[in-house]
Amino acid sequence: MSKHDENNVKILPTLLVLIGVVGVVALASYFAFRPQTDTVQGQADVTEYRVASKVPGRILRYYCREGDHVRAGDTLALLEAPDVAAKFEQARAAEAAAQAQQRKADKGAREEQKQAAYEMWQKAKAGAAIAEKSYQRVKNLYDQGVMTAQKLDEVTAQRDAAMATERAARAQYDMARNGAEREDKEAAAAVVARAQGAVAEVASYVGETVLVALADGEVTEIFPQVGELVGTGAPIMNVAIMDDMWVSFNVREDRLAGFAVGQTVEATVPALDDRKVTLRVYALKDLGSYATWKATKATGQYDMKTFEVKAAPVKPVEGLRPGMTVLYNP
Repeated sequence: MSKHDENNVKILPTLLVLIGVVGVVALASYFAFRPQTDTVQGQADVTEYRVASKVPGRILRYYCREGDHVRAGDTLALLEAPDVAAKFEQARAAEAAAQAQQRKADKGAREEQKQAAYEMWQKAKAGAAIAEKSYQRVKNLYDQGVMTAQKLDEVTAQRDAAMATERAARAQYDMARNGAEREDKEAAAAVVARAQGAVAEVASYVGETVLVALADGEVTEIFPQVGELVGTGAPIMNVAIMDDMWVSFNVREDRLAGFAVGQTVEATVPALDDRKVTLRVYALKDLGSYATWKATKATGQYDMKTFEVKAAPVKPVEGLRPGMTVLYNP
């Protein structure tokens, strides 16, 4: 073998190694700097509402379990609140007392008092009648010149006094018969109205011990256990309105061209065997500076923000559950 051939044999492995290194570098560069996939990943979500009570109490019983479907008005849980029940009894007792006072004001004096006032009026009426007759007799004698003016004046004064006594007795009888004054009756009626308002208020608190569903949905989570105490406004459970489902995407602003509000997009759900669903975009919101961002250049001329895009299925998707991944491929 010549010396030239020996040199070629030595160079060949070096060339192979060099070609291999170049190939590895080229392959790594391809994977490192190739364009990113356009697939946008989203997640199915649903509207939920929390069931809570205005009054503190102890969980006495549940009428549902997680996963149960409930309808609006269904009883979900029962609270035990003895202090609320006691306040309700106090309010009802106060209402009964106020109503009794109103009846007393409307009724007026007792029957015995009315009868006594009537008798006094009749007595004064009889006295006035006698005084009137005496006055007429004396007046006739005075006109005949038999009786003096002094006697006529005395009889006239007695007649006027008897008539005044009759009027006073009649007034006492009318007051006993008519009852309290109009202002007193109005005040009694106002006290009754206030007591009734207090009863209605406490009754609303009593009603809060029975928790009902506000809308049709599915019970997704129950927080306290039976026997545990819950405070005012503490959440008891979550109910998901399964008919109000949407998909949320986090999209960088350079890819928002396909997510205009009102536009429909085609997406797939991997959990449903890549079933295709049609979504209509209905909301678009900036997630703010705390969200994921990317510089347009290494030096960073400006930062591309991320937007939250919400899209609802055009038609109900059977089997779609909150939390499932939804993929959009432009």
